[in-house]
Amino acid sequence: MIVERAYAHVAEDELGPGGGPVWPWSVPCVRQLLDDGLRFTAPVTFLVGENGSGKSTLVEALAEAFGLDPWGGSAGHRYAGPREPSVLGGRMRFEATVAGRRMLRGPHTRRRGFFLRAETALDALGRERHTGRLSGTPDEMSHGEGFLMAFRERFLDPGLYVLDEPESALSFASCLELVGVLDDLSRTGAQIICATHSPLLTALPGAEIIEVGEHGMRSVEWHELELVEHWRRYLNDPKAYLRHIVG
Repeated sequence: MIVERAYAHVAEDELGPGGGPVWPWSVPCVRQLLDDGLRFTAPVTFLVGENGSGKSTLVEALAEAFGLDPWGGSAGHRYAGPREPSVLGGRMRFEATVAGRRMLRGPHTRRRGFFLRAETALDALGRERHTGRLSGTPDEMSHGEGFLMAFRERFLDPGLYVLDEPESALSFASCLELVGVLDDLSRTGAQIICATHSPLLTALPGAEIIEVGEHGMRSVEWHELELVEHWRRYLNDPKAYLRHIVG
């Protein structure tokens, strides 16, 4: 484990007119982060929630706070040029383990980890290749193959690995391979934080699942996830859903 708890404080001048919260402080999960912080109890943590729930906002801020390039890529390297931290990322702080404190207090080159951000992954992986940190050229392979190359070659050392919807480019079989990569990586002392919509990934044994939504954040079991129940029902009887959508 690298990080035990994440927290942030909002400055008074960042509140909206009349003292009311503005984005991102208006997002329920961010408000809970301000009040209680976000505790991590397992080497692998999944953040699950609907689009717009704030899970991507959280993972990007966590990556920034650790010193990972918000554009994506390996710890200790900047690829996208100068970029101001997001409002939340600039105020995020960590309660770290001994290993985490050594990384956070030292130079950026001492930090280990990777940020895989679905929207900018191909550009970030191309820059990884340009600097010799990947064996292949992402532009010459499929989106999913590029992701898998990064998982195999850059997800190796103990550090903080932040993923935002990595399943977006992966087949069922490739998602299973990613589960194996995450499990192996977690056993090295690394910590993984992943925002996802995948019932396959979240089934990783021993992982903590945090459901993000209007309620804020809460820890749940895999079988309690709404997305798991919806997929189970859909695969059992697609027409029960599709009759409301098509025809």
